[in-house]
Amino acid sequence: MNSDYKRYIEKKADICMSADSFSPDLYEKYDVKKGLRDSKGNGVVVGLTTVSEVNGTIKVDGVKVPCEGRLKYRGYDIRDLCDGFINKRFGFEECTYLLLFGSLPSKKELEEFKYYLAEQRRLPINFVRDVVMVAASKDIMNSITRCILSLASYDKKALNNSLDNVISQCIFLISVFPMLTVYSYHAYNHYINDESMYIHRPDPKLSTAENLLRMLRPDKSYTYLEATVLDLALVLHMEHGGGNNSTFTTRVTTSSGSDTYAVIAAAMSSLKGPKHGGANLKVMEMMEDIKKHVKHPENEKDLKKYLNEILDKKAFDRQGLIYGMGHAVYTKSDPRAEVFKSFVEKLATEKGRHDDYMIYASIERLAPDLILAKRPNATSVCANVDFYSGFVYDMLDIPKELYTALFATARIVGWSAHRIEEIVTSNKILRPAYISMCENKEYVDLDDRGEVQ
Repeated sequence: MNSDYKRYIEKKADICMSADSFSPDLYEKYDVKKGLRDSKGNGVVVGLTTVSEVNGTIKVDGVKVPCEGRLKYRGYDIRDLCDGFINKRFGFEECTYLLLFGSLPSKKELEEFKYYLAEQRRLPINFVRDVVMVAASKDIMNSITRCILSLASYDKKALNNSLDNVISQCIFLISVFPMLTVYSYHAYNHYINDESMYIHRPDPKLSTAENLLRMLRPDKSYTYLEATVLDLALVLHMEHGGGNNSTFTTRVTTSSGSDTYAVIAAAMSSLKGPKHGGANLKVMEMMEDIKKHVKHPENEKDLKKYLNEILDKKAFDRQGLIYGMGHAVYTKSDPRAEVFKSFVEKLATEKGRHDDYMIYASIERLAPDLILAKRPNATSVCANVDFYSGFVYDMLDIPKELYTALFATARIVGWSAHRIEEIVTSNKILRPAYISMCENKEYVDLDDRGEVQ
């Protein structure tokens, strides 16, 4: 951008700030739910779903009060689902079947579904060379999104929104997502970081989590515990209600009649925003900052002092947030974080990073009281799943560029389930209303217009 154009854009940005600003009081005046949430932070109800349930409050005498968090996939508690497969088998494929089709699979149904997932896990001939490796980017989410849209060109029925075709497309995208994720990273690592290039094909006999680690690592090796923890992370991230930003984007775009590839690309664009899919990265950055500035983080007094400085906007990024603490829905606990925590400790022990784990555990214990002391209107604060997920990915030697992409590799299952449900249950376009704040203006002929000051 040359200097003249830069100044031009800066001037126009100032004009936009003036033209598009209005008093926040108008939201209250017209009873507009900013961000689709009311003044108490409750989401505006815009639809019904049987895919999942997310809850952090219960009603007592007609009043909402905090409770232990609940997350259910198709009516099944996430804790029960995880207890059902952990240390017995990998759960990603089983929970994918549940979310897509509404019931837990039998042994035969699960084996059949796993067979078709493996059978579909193949990209078009030369796709990696002609698409993935072209214009490699550090932004892996953008690279994957480009690949998704390019895959539409290879699908003769790309625009066919019949239910059976959409289900087939969703299964295909769920199957190839690990390949798009890992291969996009390898292209970036080779062309931008000047590192060696290697492309490992997935093994049809392995689970999704195992294949992710196999394709990512030069020697294809991984431990059973590593694959188990990654599989658990994928299950815990695969679905979280219809109201989260990317899933709502999925339903809005589906309601317009758009095709599967465009819908998933739209969801990707939503998820990549740091307010949605990048929370675990902020946790990792915060932890590095804490270890840098607190000489003895095992000393609770020193740790509490620095956490208070973070809350007072005097430390870290000066936003006043302890990242990974708090959630828009959960109050007393995030069930995903609770399920995750015991395996995080096991992995930390295997990796020789138990001291790091203890710092996380200390912050999880100390932060809620510190936050509540600074936020008198808050009633309860808990650690969310992103508090630990970045730490897990770091212990698995997964590059930071892939953190949000792994989130997407899991969440595409939920997106697919909600797309299918939207097609089945509604033929209406989602179209919320906005109240116009425009003032009436008289048209002025071009020759009579002065410059905007």
